[in-house]
Amino acid sequence: MGFEFDFDFGGFKSGFVTLIGRPNAGKSTLLNAIMGKKIAITSNTAQTTRHRFRAVKTTDDYQLILVDTPGIHKPHDALGEELNTSALKALEDVDVIAMLVDSSQEVGTGDEWVAAQLTRIKTPKILVLSKCDLVDEETLEKQRALASELADWDLVIPCSATEDVNVDGFVDAAVGLLPEGPQWFPEDMETDQPLEVIVAEFIREKILRSFRDEIPHAIGVQTEELKYSKKKDLHSIRAIVYVEHESQKGMIIGKRGASIKRIGTEARQDLEHMLGTRVFLDLSVKVKKNWRRDANQIKRFGYGEGA
Repeated sequence: MGFEFDFDFGGFKSGFVTLIGRPNAGKSTLLNAIMGKKIAITSNTAQTTRHRFRAVKTTDDYQLILVDTPGIHKPHDALGEELNTSALKALEDVDVIAMLVDSSQEVGTGDEWVAAQLTRIKTPKILVLSKCDLVDEETLEKQRALASELADWDLVIPCSATEDVNVDGFVDAAVGLLPEGPQWFPEDMETDQPLEVIVAEFIREKILRSFRDEIPHAIGVQTEELKYSKKKDLHSIRAIVYVEHESQKGMIIGKRGASIKRIGTEARQDLEHMLGTRVFLDLSVKVKKNWRRDANQIKRFGYGEGA
């Protein structure tokens, strides 16, 4: 005996949209702009995004689940390989793929390689020309022509997340490609990331913005303790910053602890804004030699597919 199911979602649309692209293409910045608040960390450093996570935007008409991914790049260690794997995994079983191409950077082999991963995927695809505020109309049209040849796109959307140019246009385009479906997540849920992970990422962001060269890549952060006192309206947080070498530890701590104090102050301000409470943040620095080459350690940090 066969069964027939007729689900009527009343025109409500829902689905998953993966943001993919090279490092620094603007994926996390676009996600934050769509959400109207800071959920994903951002910086000009490659490998800023190490987690594949979901942000959820719910309205009366749709639920848009955005899947942020690490930038796809040529890996130099086990961590880089794990992040690439995580990004490519995010192309599976989603409803829309949005590939971001930086309008201010020449379309190159990196973009071509990312687009090549999409050729056998039949999922609807949007080409997003990000950072369009940084170029003139002539350059934008040149970029559009070059990037349009990378794959068969259903839509091409230029936008600037920092200047709020056409962000709503991207959302409308993505929602337009979603199927009718149920509300997958509760209305008040904005991300699937545990609070401990978000806290660790906010701390890591401040380090990325304070240091250059090798230091940012060697950083891993873990939240060891997170407690909330309702009586004091205070979150007490203890986190450890891990580096690979003693010399890096000294740089993060700084002369008389100046650097780690500054990092802690900046992170605490962000965390108080996010949590809506006062925050006591206790930071320490430890050495885990060559952790980026250790697959087990990478998973302990929760990066890539270990998340």
